[in-house]
Amino acid sequence: MRKDHRLSRALHVLIHMDKIRDPVTSEDIASMINTNPVVVRRLFQGLKQAGMIHSEKGHGGGWTLQQSLSSITLLQVFHAIGSTELFSIGWTNEHDKCLIEDAVNNEISDTLEEARRLITNRFSELTLDKLVPDVLKHP
Repeated sequence: MRKDHRLSRALHVLIHMDKIRDPVTSEDIASMINTNPVVVRRLFQGLKQAGMIHSEKGHGGGWTLQQSLSSITLLQVFHAIGSTELFSIGWTNEHDKCLIEDAVNNEISDTLEEARRLITNRFSELTLDKLVPDVLKHP
């Protein structure tokens, strides 16, 4: 199964943007995270719509951070980039009258919902400034 790296990439870049402070081009960001500038622009669409970043076109333009890291939560970034499901585990409904299949599906569903709730609660409490390594916090 292919992993979705958009959240970790977005968090990585947003924290760098806070430290850089000057406009950063899609090309520079792409080289930072080993991808294509088109992928960066696609990743940043939702962040821009959420008001976290801004872009300026032309000479000297680029992407800038519009909010402090302490005001952005992981959950906000997760939603802004349009992340997919947290889990890829599924269940079958091939035997609609099978009590065992129903019990298995209910347990999987309940467990995944509990885990999803725990993760989203943690993401809502964790701001990006908390992700900055201590070595970078002190000039």
